[in-house]
Amino acid sequence: MPPPAVAIKKGRKFDQVLEGARTVFMRDGFEGASVDDIAREAQVSKATLYSYFPDKRLLFSEVARIECNRQAEEAIEVIGKGAPIEQVLHEAASRIVRFFLSDFGQQVFRICVAESHRFPELGRRFYASGPALVRERLSKVLAPYVEAGILDIDDMDLAANQFGELCKGDLFVRSLCGMCNEVTETDIARVVNGAVEMFLARYRV
Repeated sequence: MPPPAVAIKKGRKFDQVLEGARTVFMRDGFEGASVDDIAREAQVSKATLYSYFPDKRLLFSEVARIECNRQAEEAIEVIGKGAPIEQVLHEAASRIVRFFLSDFGQQVFRICVAESHRFPELGRRFYASGPALVRERLSKVLAPYVEAGILDIDDMDLAANQFGELCKGDLFVRSLCGMCNEVTETDIARVVNGAVEMFLARYRV
């Protein structure tokens, strides 16, 4: 039986703690961020911080969840409605690829892989705010194009997941392995264009 989900307690200074943690995590990374630094940045006591988040990994996962949701909402606003499907997919792919390659995106992935077997709640939270969120939002974006007869998708969850994986190409793994110190716009365009072309070759009517 899997361990129960960890409930996050909220209080008067909850948002203050999260904002301070976001600043420190973005600046110093997960390993470099100390609880003392986070408490100082948030202007709260360590006791207050621990009352909300007894584990730094849980705090990081909540910061990651909020950041991923923020970027997803921003993407939806930029993409808009009624644009050509190629334009929509290019915008979505560009944002996904750039998040995968960002320092924050790679920190999220590394910590999830390294810690989720010991801290299953971390894995669940990262999956919900990462792959599951991409699938949900992308499915909503694609649905009108299926209804309009532009795309032919029987399994929307599978198609959305496939698009997310196509956006990794080999660039994501090479970056994780330290083999891509300077990613160029040409590198990103290669992965984005390839993902869009492959997806449309399979699903465009």
